[in-house]
Amino acid sequence: MRPLEYRDFLVDVLKNTPGVQRVEVLEGGPYPFALAATVGGRELRWQVIGQLAEGAKHDTPTAAVQGALPAFEDAPTGGAPDAWLAGVIGGAEPADTERVEVWSAREGKDDAGLTVHFHNGERAFVRLV
Repeated sequence: MRPLEYRDFLVDVLKNTPGVQRVEVLEGGPYPFALAATVGGRELRWQVIGQLAEGAKHDTPTAAVQGALPAFEDAPTGGAPDAWLAGVIGGAEPADTERVEVWSAREGKDDAGLTVHFHNGERAFVRLV
């Protein structure tokens, strides 16, 4: 899924997530395809970056492919922000998503973000900024 489409998907999902007080698209700032969500009294700002499937071109959309739903675990709003967002994404049951990797769960890493792998070979990188 392309960054703009995925950002819009996240905005829609977050607007319907319990505990989220506010969601807004951030336009014109230093981070393209960004959004902000206020959760549990704290603001989290995310940027979406995309990677096309192998052989795909920017001028034509990659076909969506649906498959098994990604495995996920719910995480508390006060914990690691990327683990919480992965739980929100998984709870939305996106049939186009193969799996979600939480960056802060990787050994020796403290960056907060996600790699979302889609069934069609595309990826979205959602990083906390």
